[in-house]
Amino acid sequence: MEPKIKQSWEEFLNPEVMRPRLIAASIYIAEFEVLKDSIVGRIRDFFWTGFDESADKIDPKYTADVLTRNRSPVYASLDWLKDQNAIDDHDVETFDRVKGCRNILAHKLLSTLGSEGLPADFAQCFTDMVALLRKIEVWWITNVDIPTNPDFDGAEIDESEIVPGPVLTMQLLMDIALGDDERSRFYYDEFRKHTAGG
Repeated sequence: MEPKIKQSWEEFLNPEVMRPRLIAASIYIAEFEVLKDSIVGRIRDFFWTGFDESADKIDPKYTADVLTRNRSPVYASLDWLKDQNAIDDHDVETFDRVKGCRNILAHKLLSTLGSEGLPADFAQCFTDMVALLRKIEVWWITNVDIPTNPDFDGAEIDESEIVPGPVLTMQLLMDIALGDDERSRFYYDEFRKHTAGG
């Protein structure tokens, strides 16, 4: 057997190599879906006006102001966010890179898990994806959620201390799935400690 083929099979069959790659790829793909939902879903929810017996009711301005910008709801939404100064051209380029990595993972999963391994820019794309998600979520919190909540009237908000729910969820997933034994059990043990007997 050729050395390269042998090494490929060894990596593919070795649980110590395969398991972390599979978990990392799965978390990346899940995180990308969370990012897309933040991009598209937050705007759609912003234009939501209620619901009737058949479905949600969305203000017609959603179609006129957002969806007409691009055939892709994701890119239409990115363009809308850019117009609101929530993101910039660099962020759209980041999204494209993050999406490219996601496509490799989703469409070439077996080769990624085997001989090719995770894409060379996997770690950077993951970091950039979380940063972009955080930027978008913090923009919504500081420009929509807080200004429309009277509980925050007059309050000074430090954006650096805001930890959006989707970002926290992804951190939990990473710690539980890829952390060392102590880190991966921490949240479960703390949850059990605080809910024992009740």
